[in-house]
Amino acid sequence: MTDSPTQPKTDEMFCHAVYTSWHVINRAYKRHLGPLGLTYPQYITLTLLWQRDRRNVSELANALSMETSTLTPLLKRLEADGLVDRTRSKEDERQVVVSLTGAGSALRSVAHEITACMIADTGLDEPDLDRLLNTLEKLKAGMSQAGS
Repeated sequence: MTDSPTQPKTDEMFCHAVYTSWHVINRAYKRHLGPLGLTYPQYITLTLLWQRDRRNVSELANALSMETSTLTPLLKRLEADGLVDRTRSKEDERQVVVSLTGAGSALRSVAHEITACMIADTGLDEPDLDRLLNTLEKLKAGMSQAGS
């Protein structure tokens, strides 16, 4: 009789660590973003627009690794909340351009505070955070390559 490989314990599986870490991170973001009436996907969308305003929907979707059909309702909500405007491109009527409103731009200073709070919440110093980001980028690249 041969020994069969044993299934690793859940807490030994990297996917479980990533999964549970995301849940903890998501709860922390809810705590910080809730008073602003924002969800994490809305916040990260605004962050992209703070980096460079006036992006088309497909560009935002690609940057967020999201389908445009998923992003559109999120953008409609941000528009209803007065944080972004969506307009048809003058160059190509098929394209919808998303831009920040004054209220959307004003949230940028608050976002800086949220980022600082989230970094503090990790309990990690800058070198550890840099290593974590590099490792996660390698993980994402490896998993993307394996799936293509």
